[in-house]
Amino acid sequence: MQAGTVLYFLVWAGLFFLMMRFGCGAHIMGHGHHHDGARADKPGGNPRWAPPDKAVDPVCGMTVQTDGAKSAVHDGQVYYFCSQNCREKFEAAPASYAKPTTAAQGEKHHGR
Repeated sequence: MQAGTVLYFLVWAGLFFLMMRFGCGAHIMGHGHHHDGARADKPGGNPRWAPPDKAVDPVCGMTVQTDGAKSAVHDGQVYYFCSQNCREKFEAAPASYAKPTTAAQGEKHHGR
């Protein structure tokens, strides 16, 4: 290999490293920007969304533990299912199973 070729690849590798560390890919590498200094573990920080412990399967009405349950997202809402079969039924016709959320429900859900 010629020295020019090696230098070419080193320059590109260096640029890639810098972009992943400080630029566009920083969030992928775990170096996201925290402009306001707030963290989820500090009081007043921005908590991350956490799923509820239990949810009701919208297809069959069964109460399911959310950890390890099948899930799907429809209109920004996460739904949990007791089985792959119920999830497939939901995904085939989500509007017939999904309950529309109103502003009052959203406020109650978010503690406002």
